[in-house]
Amino acid sequence: MEMALLAIDHLSFRYPKQAGRALDDISLEIEEGAFLLLCGASGSGKSTLVRHLKRELTPFGRVRGEVRYDGRALRELDARVAAAEIGFVLQKPQNQTVTDKVWHELAFGLESLGLSTPVIRRRVAEMASFFGIQEWFDRDVSTLSGGQLQMLNLASVMVMQPRVLILDEPTAQLDPIAAADFLETVRRINRTLAVTVVLTEHRLEEVFPMADRVAVMDGGRLLCCDTPRRVAEAFASGGAEHALFAGFPAAARIYAGAGGTGECPLTVREGSRWLQRHCPVPAVQGTEAGVPSKTQADGKAIPAVRMWDVWFRYDKKGRDVLRGASMKVYGGQIACLLGGNGVGKSTVLETIAGLHRPHRGTLELLGEKSTAYGGAEQYRGVVAMLPQDPQLLFVKDTVREDLAEADDGERLADVVREMELEALLERHPYDLSGGEQQKAAFAKLLLRGPRVILLDEPTKGLDAPFKQAFAAVLRRLAGQGTAILMATHDVEFAASFADRCLLFFNGTVVSEDAPVPFFAGNNFYTSAANRIARRVFPDAVTCEEVVQRCRSSETPCG
Repeated sequence: MEMALLAIDHLSFRYPKQAGRALDDISLEIEEGAFLLLCGASGSGKSTLVRHLKRELTPFGRVRGEVRYDGRALRELDARVAAAEIGFVLQKPQNQTVTDKVWHELAFGLESLGLSTPVIRRRVAEMASFFGIQEWFDRDVSTLSGGQLQMLNLASVMVMQPRVLILDEPTAQLDPIAAADFLETVRRINRTLAVTVVLTEHRLEEVFPMADRVAVMDGGRLLCCDTPRRVAEAFASGGAEHALFAGFPAAARIYAGAGGTGECPLTVREGSRWLQRHCPVPAVQGTEAGVPSKTQADGKAIPAVRMWDVWFRYDKKGRDVLRGASMKVYGGQIACLLGGNGVGKSTVLETIAGLHRPHRGTLELLGEKSTAYGGAEQYRGVVAMLPQDPQLLFVKDTVREDLAEADDGERLADVVREMELEALLERHPYDLSGGEQQKAAFAKLLLRGPRVILLDEPTKGLDAPFKQAFAAVLRRLAGQGTAILMATHDVEFAASFADRCLLFFNGTVVSEDAPVPFFAGNNFYTSAANRIARRVFPDAVTCEEVVQRCRSSETPCG
C-alpha cells in the first residue's frame, strides 16, 4: 500500500490552562497530490490542526500522538526540508510579507535557503509568469490590494517548490471576485503541479467541489472524511438539520430543502440544471412570491449617519480615496456596504468613526455635524467600530479581562452568553481562532452601548451557525433603534439579513437598494442561490427563498 505523504496518528492537543482538548484523537492520512478541504464551526480545531502540519507554527500546549511527513516524524524533519517542502499561507495576508518590494518578496525565501543568483532569478521569473504578476513586479508591497497581496503570498510560497501547500482560510479578507480567482489558482496548482493541498475554509461555495476529499470537524473531533458529494449527500439526507450544513454550497442546501432526489448537486451549474428539471414553473416576480420587501426609512426620519459629497485622501499629493461619497443610514436599519478590495469601504467606516477628517463634504451623526462631538474620543456611546483586524481591540491577557475593561458591571454575563464566549473567557485573545476573535471583539464593542455600530468584515472567520446567531444579535440591536453599517464581502449574509445594500466603487456609492432588487440579475455581486435560480425564480436571492418557491410550485421538486 502506498504511504501517505502526511499522516496524522491519534493526535490530541490541549492549550495551556484549558480543561478541554482543542484536538481530540485525530487520525487522518493525506495522499500525495490530494486536495483536502477541512471545514467545521469556528473553534472546531481546524486552524489548530493545520498548524500542527507546519512545525514552525505548531502552537504551544500539551500534545499526544504524532504527525508524519513522507514517513518521518515531523518534529525530526530537517529544517531545510521543512521550510522548502511544506508551504503555509496565512489568513491575514499582511502578516506574511517581510520585504518592501514584490520582486524581493518572491526572492526572499530562496535567498534564505542560500540558492545561487541565477537559480533565484529563474524561479522568480517562472513564478511571476505563472501567477501573472509581471505588471506589479516592481511595485511596493504596501500598494497592493488585499487580493494581490494574498496572491503574492501564495506565489512566495510556491517559488520554494513545496510538495505540500497548507492554507488557513486564505480568502477570509477577499471580495468574491478576488476569492474566486485565488481559489482557482490553488486548484490549478493542485491539478497541474500535483502539489498536495490542505485548505481550511468557511466560504465553501467555490472550494467544496474542487476538493478530492472533505473532512468535517466539530468540537476538536473528526466527524467524517469522504468525497465532497458523499459528504453533501450524507448531510442532505440524514443531517440537513445539522448546524454545519448551513455553510454547505447553495446547490446542496436547495436540493435538501426542496426534498430532492437523485445525485446531490454541488456547483451553481449542477444546481441550476437540477432546479430547471424539477421546478419548471413560470417566474413569479416581487413580493407576491413571498419575498419580503425591505424599504428605505420614512423620509421624515433623521438619519443616524449622513454623508454628503465627502472627499478624503490619505496624502495631500495622493489620489482621493473618497470621491463625493454620499449615503444615509437610519436607526433600526442594517446597511451593508459592498465592493471590491481597495475601493474605500474601510475608509468610509473610519471616516464616520472620526479617525479621518474629510477635506470636503458634510458628515452628520444623529442629526449633528460630526465636528460637534469634538473628535473620536467623544464618540464614546455614540459610535463604535469593529475594525477589520479584531486584535486591535484586545489589550488584556484574557478574554474575561478584556471584556471587563469595557463593561459597566451589569451586562457582561448577558453579552458573554449571547456571543457564545463562555468557554473562551480564560483564553488569551491572540490564542483564539479568527472567528472566535471576531466574537470576542464584537462583544467588547456591544458593552459600549453605541447608537451607531460600524463593522468592517465582521463575518470573516465565522461559521454558518454563528452567522445566524450574529444576525439575530444585529436584528435585536436594530429593533432597539441602533443604526448598523457593515462593510462586507459576504454576499450571502447581506442578501439574507440586510435592510439596504450599497455598492461602493471609485470612491463613492454607485448603487443602493433593498437586497432583492440589488442582487437579482447581477453576475458577480449576487448570491449563489440567485445564480442557480435565475432561470426559474429570478428575484429569489437566498436559499430559503428558492426552497419556498420550489415547495409552493405546482410541480414537485423531488
